[in-house]
Amino acid sequence: MNTRALGFLGAVILVLGFIGFSSLYTVHQTQQALVLQFGEPVTVVTQPGLKFKVPFIQNVEFLENRILSFDAPAEEIIASDQKRLVVDAFIRYKISDPLEFYKSVSTVDIARSRLATILTSSLRRVLGSVHLDAVLTGERAGLMIALRDTVNKESASLGINVVDVRIKRADLPEANSLAIFGRMNTEREREAREYRAQGAEISQRIKSRANRERTILIAEAQKQSQILRGDGDALSVKVSAEAFGKDVDFYAFYRSMQAYRNALGKGDTTMVLSPDSEFFRFFGNITGKRSDK
Repeated sequence: MNTRALGFLGAVILVLGFIGFSSLYTVHQTQQALVLQFGEPVTVVTQPGLKFKVPFIQNVEFLENRILSFDAPAEEIIASDQKRLVVDAFIRYKISDPLEFYKSVSTVDIARSRLATILTSSLRRVLGSVHLDAVLTGERAGLMIALRDTVNKESASLGINVVDVRIKRADLPEANSLAIFGRMNTEREREAREYRAQGAEISQRIKSRANRERTILIAEAQKQSQILRGDGDALSVKVSAEAFGKDVDFYAFYRSMQAYRNALGKGDTTMVLSPDSEFFRFFGNITGKRSDK
């Protein structure tokens, strides 16, 4: 009897422990909980801590209490000026109403699918009402606020509060990008040709100016050299005249010696002259005077 009683008591304790364990659950500070009874929500728990539920009858669904992020697929948008733009955006959102969230979408994956649809329609509505330039300039911040408000309004029925909507990338479609690149390349080539032509014109102008200045400098230098050479020659003649004027006979002798050196300096010189030629007057008399016979 004692053994059976102990066994029965142990079994009761195990059952009670299992029931007690099944009636407890913990809500983390980053979570919020939804208590379901036979699949129907009965209680929303937003405060963290140890909580109680009816075992075997109720179960708990945990939902994130933090801000979540969702990267939407890139979409091609047509602006009001009929220009196409590929927009890659993301959403930051928070589950504000767990009960409504569970009734509407039940899971985060379904919520993201619904948000993607809402974001696409909002992008077409907001960005489609402005020109392409507005998306690429300072007006973009205002467009993001309008986009966030639009998405938030449409997603309120899902129990979701959209914190922020941002565009990560806004590019032209590939075909448009290639066409624009081609036009930009053509424009840059045209500008390059203009710059080269302007550079060639400036280069020719500089070369012409340099050549003119060079010609002027050379002419001035030649003029100055001719003047200096003339002054030098005049001074040389003057000095020579003054020097040789002091001794005329010596000057005549010196000039004759120079003539002999120039005429007879080479060994193959042949001259036919009269013996009494004036050219040989210093050969017979060093004074250059003829002797009378």
